[in-house]
Amino acid sequence: MPHSTAPPDACQWLTQSLLRPLPAPLALNWLFDKGSLTRRLTWLSNDGFSVTPLFEGWQPLREDECVVLGLAPASIGWVREVYLRGHGQPWVFARSVAARSALQGDGLHMDELGSRSLGELLFCDHAFTRQAIEVCHYPRQWLPTADQADGLWGRRSRFDRGPLSVLVAEIFLPSFWHALHDHPENC
Repeated sequence: MPHSTAPPDACQWLTQSLLRPLPAPLALNWLFDKGSLTRRLTWLSNDGFSVTPLFEGWQPLREDECVVLGLAPASIGWVREVYLRGHGQPWVFARSVAARSALQGDGLHMDELGSRSLGELLFCDHAFTRQAIEVCHYPRQWLPTADQADGLWGRRSRFDRGPLSVLVAEIFLPSFWHALHDHPENC
């Protein structure tokens, strides 16, 4: 079952220019990095990176997702929720969504990714353009039960390729910040 049971106003997504107060520089670096998170996590984990699918399927999208994708409220979309892991530990909870109408006939088979990284696919296909990164303190109710906590930083951005838009949200779990602070290069 996907994790989307929070009031629609539970999260105010903000770009870096509107974010006040700013998080610590190390958090800011990870939240607004425009490169591939998969590549950075692979580096941080010394190639101990993996993806664990939690949920994949068609369902009504959240109100905030419909707004960003330009869809009518409660539009049906493909939802993919995964853990991005370092050395087997869940470091990031990721939720990716796309409208059913945009996916049909587009050639992006989100339902066939399995344990492969969607982010790597988006960054390898140069036809995708990334829109602005927005961040918020992600609502605990939108997280898997085992990871529900207040104040976790999440970021999202929309990737566009023609009529197809994929909205990707990535929430940094406490185990990620512990691993980052324990890393000798701490970057």
